[in-house]
Amino acid sequence: MAKITPEPSRALYRHNPSLWTYVSPLSSIHFITTILIPPLESFRWRKINNEWHCVLSNRLITLTQSPTHLSYKSTLPAINPPPHETTLPLLQSYLSLGVPLTQLYTQWSITDPNFARRCSSFTGIRILNQDAWETLISFICSSNNNISRITSMVNNLCLHYGPYITTISGEPFHDFPSPEALSGPEVESHLRSLGFGYRAKYIADTAQIISQQRPKGWLDQIRNPAVPPADNPKFQPGEKPTYRKAHEALLELTGVGPKVSDCVCLMGLGWWESVPIDTHVWQIAQRDYNFGGKSKSKTFTKGMYESVGDHFRNIWGEYAGWAQSVLFTANLKSFAEQAKTGKKGKKEEEDKENADVVVKKEKVVKQEVARVVKNEELTVSSTRKRKAVKEEESQQRDEDVKMEDVMDGLTLSSQVSQVSTTSMTTRRVSKRIKARESQ
Repeated sequence: MAKITPEPSRALYRHNPSLWTYVSPLSSIHFITTILIPPLESFRWRKINNEWHCVLSNRLITLTQSPTHLSYKSTLPAINPPPHETTLPLLQSYLSLGVPLTQLYTQWSITDPNFARRCSSFTGIRILNQDAWETLISFICSSNNNISRITSMVNNLCLHYGPYITTISGEPFHDFPSPEALSGPEVESHLRSLGFGYRAKYIADTAQIISQQRPKGWLDQIRNPAVPPADNPKFQPGEKPTYRKAHEALLELTGVGPKVSDCVCLMGLGWWESVPIDTHVWQIAQRDYNFGGKSKSKTFTKGMYESVGDHFRNIWGEYAGWAQSVLFTANLKSFAEQAKTGKKGKKEEEDKENADVVVKKEKVVKQEVARVVKNEELTVSSTRKRKAVKEEESQQRDEDVKMEDVMDGLTLSSQVSQVSTTSMTTRRVSKRIKARESQ
C-alpha cells in the first residue's frame, strides 16, 4: 500500500450505499467515495472487509484509511494492464487534491455571510474529477430515481457491458462500459429487462449519438482546459470551450435536461462554476437569498433556472459548484439543526453538559432503586422462608403432640387392661383359697 498525505484541511465525505456519514477534517485526509451533490457523485464504490473498492481507468483501486494517511493499492487486469505508476497521479486528480479548499472557504465566507454562518460545520467537501462518459450515463440513470436503484443500475451496466477486471471476496469488478458497448441494437430491450424503464432508451440513444454522431473524444473536447481528465493529464481541448457551450452541447443528448447537464459539467467536465439546480437548491435560493420574492413555488422555468445559477456564480465565482455543494449539504434534514448556527453555541454546550449530568444522575438513581428493590425482595423471601419453617416446625410439634397423646392413650389403655386383668386374677385366686378352706 502506498500513502497519500495532503494538507490537514482536505477532508471529504464518505458514502455507504444505505447510509450518509459526515467525516470531521481533523486528520490529514478523509477518504470520500462521494460528495453530497444531487443526488451524489459516484455510484460505484463498494466497501468489502473495511476496504473501499472501485474500478477507475482499467484498474481496481483499493483504499483504506488511518487517522493520518489514506493508503491505496491497484489491481490490474490480466489483459492490457495499465502501468502501476500512473495510479497515484490518477487518484490525486480524481480526488481533486490540488484545489486550495481552505483558501476557497475563506473567500466564500468573506463574500457571502450566509455561507460564513454555515460552512464551519461542513468543512472539507470536495468535488470529484470523474470520467465524463460515466458521469453522463450515471446522471441519466438518476432521473426521478433513488440512490439505491441508481447504484443497482450503474452496477448492472458494468456487469453486463463493462470489461472484467478482477474479483474481490467473490464479488466481480468491471470497468464502466464504453459508448460503443452500449449502442448495440439489443441494448435498449436488455436494459428494460434489467429494470431501467424509460431510461433504457435514453442510454441507448445517447450511446449511439456519442459513438456514431460525434467525433472520437468529443466529451473531452468540451471540458474545462484547466481541469484535464484524471487519466489523461496531457489532453488537448477543443476550440475555446466554455461552460455555456458545454452545457448547451449536452442538452442535445437524449435524456439530458438542464440539471443533468450541469451535474455532468461540474463532476465530469471540470466546469466548477456549474451549479446544478434542484428543489433543494431552489429552496436555498428562496429562503437564504430572497430569490423569487414572495413566491414559494417549487417549480421553475428554464429562465429561472439560469437566473439562479448566474446569481450564485456572481457570489461564489469560478468554484460556485463547490460552494453550492456545501449549502446543499447544510440543507439536508440530517444536518439542518447543526447548520442553523454553523456551530453549537456556548449555551447549547452548557445545556448538553447539564443534560448529560441529569442523565448520569438518573442512571445512578435507577441503579440504587434496583439495588433496594432487590434487597427488599431478598428480605421478603427470607422472611417467607423463616415463616414457612416456623409453620412447618409448629405443624410437626402438633403432630408430635397428637402422636404422644395417641401413645399415651394406648399406654393408659394397656395399663388399665393390665390392672383389670390383675384384679380378675386376684379374685379368682381368692375364690379358690376360700373353696379349699371350706373343704
